[in-house]
Amino acid sequence: MPRRRIGFWYRFAAVICKPPLVVLLRRDWRGIEHIPADGGFITAVNHNSHVDPFAYAHFQYNTGRVPRFLAKSGLFKSGFVGAAMRGTGQIPVYRESTDALSAFRAAIDAVNRGECVAFYPEGTLTRDPEGWPMTGKTGAARVALETKCPVIPVAQWGCNELLPPYAKKPHLLPRKTHRVLAGPPVDLSRFYDQEMTADLLKEATEVIMAAVTCQLEEIRGEKAPATPYDPRRERVEQRRRTQAQAQRGGQESVQSVQSAQEEGLGK
Repeated sequence: MPRRRIGFWYRFAAVICKPPLVVLLRRDWRGIEHIPADGGFITAVNHNSHVDPFAYAHFQYNTGRVPRFLAKSGLFKSGFVGAAMRGTGQIPVYRESTDALSAFRAAIDAVNRGECVAFYPEGTLTRDPEGWPMTGKTGAARVALETKCPVIPVAQWGCNELLPPYAKKPHLLPRKTHRVLAGPPVDLSRFYDQEMTADLLKEATEVIMAAVTCQLEEIRGEKAPATPYDPRRERVEQRRRTQAQAQRGGQESVQSVQSAQEEGLGK
């Protein structure tokens, strides 16, 4: 299947974004040979800085297979932003859909047309204290199993040193290096032609995230934690800690009142 033309809007975005990226970041990009030359595919990428979508798009742009990112459907409706989103071929996600697969229908259609669809499976910036990938959401697995397209795991590191997660000010000096490592396609064949149950999608997602983490381990030269950071589990634990503190505080208040009453009676 032929590649889609890059087009005016993507080239226009490149003219605006590439010069500051070249100034701010050195490049250490590896694994470009794993990016398919033709046909539809998915890249699954870790997310650790508000800068990394631009830096990662730069990497993909240079491969000749520009990425189509997923974004909220409302961004496509009007104005310059909407025109740019449509012009660069970004993909609307219809979160209001009651059918989980239909929410990703545009991504499925893009893959079937021979596009590269870039997923951030974590769904947000990592909250892992050391910057490792968190547990992933199932969107990438859904599209991959529906289309049986290649899934390329991609790890990146360096933008988080320029602008750490949730930081407001960049660290411009010394100049940082954007490291990217794309790996071979993830083997998901054992999940094909099965019912897309929650357990199946969870397992397929874990396989994808493990491959992304493996690439990041090679970049960083160290091992990731055995258990990925799970923000849902952390929220549950935080609620438990809050409730426990509240209970201890209540008990201390009761004890203080009782002590005060006993002192009053003693007088």
